[in-house]
Amino acid sequence: MTEPLEVPPGAEALELLGGGRLEVVGRLTAASNATFYATVADGGAEAACVYKPVAGERPLWDFPDGTLAGREVAAFAVSEALGWGVVPPTVHRDGPFGEGMVQLWVDGDPDAELVALSRRTDHAGLRRMAVFDAVINNSDRKIGHLLPAPGGHLYGCDHGVSFAEEYKLRTVLWQWQGEPLTGEALDGLARLAERMAGGPLAEELADRLTEPERYALRRRVELLLEHRVHPYPSPAWPSVPWPPV
Repeated sequence: MTEPLEVPPGAEALELLGGGRLEVVGRLTAASNATFYATVADGGAEAACVYKPVAGERPLWDFPDGTLAGREVAAFAVSEALGWGVVPPTVHRDGPFGEGMVQLWVDGDPDAELVALSRRTDHAGLRRMAVFDAVINNSDRKIGHLLPAPGGHLYGCDHGVSFAEEYKLRTVLWQWQGEPLTGEALDGLARLAERMAGGPLAEELADRLTEPERYALRRRVELLLEHRVHPYPSPAWPSVPWPPV
């Protein structure tokens, strides 16, 4: 694999991901759906990325076919509206194997112990991730989906099975269940609620999610703001993904 130039997250990364020349380097065989390591380049800018074509999505009984890539883009949009940047820059575009999701590659901290990290109760970024997962109704927050960057920022990946209409939160981050939400969390949720009411975020979500799914998203945010506590697991749905790693 080549060593792409580092591109900082933000508008520059989104422009590169959306308009650069996308070339597949190899396949990430551990993924259940077709997932490719790729590079994207435009002029002197180049970066590594993950490319998940819609054509490579494995059908699921509880999610409409061909929607997982769009849900990853919706997760990024919600992360940005919260103001937390927990999802790497992500776009929906055409590629060598058709349209799909393209996300900036994040090199995780090689010294991070993910199992130990996932059990911490004093990590602000991890607690933000738990709230984010509750918002998007993430049904697959595995330990391996945590991406601690060398600088200390915590990212998350693989949000394709999110935003279901029914409550399906399934995660390894239950250590705060029933505890009061932080002031930072409440501020982020209020900001998200305002931006979902109209404007670019509402338009983006309308392109990616069904109307019932968008309504359920708004209700989850409203309930978090009303009760001001981290949610509890559902007794009718497995609370931890399998395998958890």
